[in-house]
Amino acid sequence: MNKAKIDMTHGPLLGKLIIFTIPIILSGVLQLLFNAADVIVVGRFAGEASLAAVGSTGSLINLMTNLFIGMSVGANVCAAQFYGGGQYKDVKKTVHTSTAFSIICGVVLIFIGLFLARPILEIMGSPEDVIGLAALYVRIYFTAMPAVMLYNFLAAILRAAGDTTHPLIFLTVAGVVNVILNLILVVFFNMGVAGVAIATVTSNYISCGMLVAFFTKQEDALKLEFSKIRIEKKILNRIIRIGLPAGIQGTVFSLSNVVIQSAINSFGTAVIAGSSAAASIEGFVYVSMNSVSQTCVTFVGQNYGAADEKRVKRVIFECLGIVTVVGLILGNLAYYFASPLLGIYTDSSAAVAAGTLRLFWVCCPYFLCGIMDTLTGGLRGLGRSTVPMIVSLIGACATRLVWIATYFQLHKTEDVLFFSYPGSWLLTLSVHSICLIIVYHAWVKRKSSEVRI
Repeated sequence: MNKAKIDMTHGPLLGKLIIFTIPIILSGVLQLLFNAADVIVVGRFAGEASLAAVGSTGSLINLMTNLFIGMSVGANVCAAQFYGGGQYKDVKKTVHTSTAFSIICGVVLIFIGLFLARPILEIMGSPEDVIGLAALYVRIYFTAMPAVMLYNFLAAILRAAGDTTHPLIFLTVAGVVNVILNLILVVFFNMGVAGVAIATVTSNYISCGMLVAFFTKQEDALKLEFSKIRIEKKILNRIIRIGLPAGIQGTVFSLSNVVIQSAINSFGTAVIAGSSAAASIEGFVYVSMNSVSQTCVTFVGQNYGAADEKRVKRVIFECLGIVTVVGLILGNLAYYFASPLLGIYTDSSAAVAAGTLRLFWVCCPYFLCGIMDTLTGGLRGLGRSTVPMIVSLIGACATRLVWIATYFQLHKTEDVLFFSYPGSWLLTLSVHSICLIIVYHAWVKRKSSEVRI
């Protein structure tokens, strides 16, 4: 076991939660910088249409990848539960099954990106001056999918083992390469959207390659041996049972965001550009909160495997406290400094105004989204992934779609559109809370019955 790993099942808890979470936050920020660097460079050196093209693809890319990336949640939970229960042979099987499965998913995604990018952009109503560039960006970006998938699965397993430091190191190197290539390809070679896409693809393969090399050098259950890469049916079924609902949830969330993006597209290029820039800023707040959710999944999973119900309860409550503080501070700071932050992306005053409005509706109440995700993390750590999927699909996704199809059609303003975010978060987290209480107490009761028998 390397020194970077944290013991999740023994000793003080709050400090370990924070130490574990910080590298995940920084890793998420670096991943966002891949896209932010793209958006900033094209906004400054390739024009507003290129900025709108790159920025508006986020919801589309998430729609096309979240089903597969969600599967990595299953790998994380399986590995964490195996670690907590001391089942190291199953950890090893999880490593090799995840490697094979993620590569297959990545190859499938290449073809999805190549053939479906433009048709979906047309359905989304992308303007004529944007759609061609956006389709080009997505098609090039998707050639990195095998690396993206493999990285996500292996990083999830490494988190399950208690190590969040090494992925941060690998992403730092890749992030520096991405920024340098952006400047070279766009500023010096005038490659525009294609240049930033190529830079992102290259950086993804670099980070993935470093992570794979790290796994091959391990001496414990994490050791990756190419000759043993194969799919173990039992392990894959368990990964899919937990990961598929998470993937479906992410996909439908993305679908609702695509619908919202389509509504944003109806307001014109300036609003698209401003919303895209604001969404990039929101991403930094979101990954910080979502990192707490990932911590909750992993710590709950290990302590569930160790059958320590009191520690599971402490993990959930302390993670809820952490994510609330993080969301309130970062979300309100993003809105307070909206003008200078948005000014990094664009010089257009109309785009800055549109972006500021979005930041008000999304970032100020963003802690609600953090609480919602952390409650979902607790449920997944307990092995219950279908419950939060159903609740999220109804509470968050369906309500947004209904809102846009009804009230927004009568009052087509940006305020009405963006209100769909905090309204859906509040509704969903309320139901998640009830579900988590029921699932937790059912587990404790079942565990007590098994002890008595």
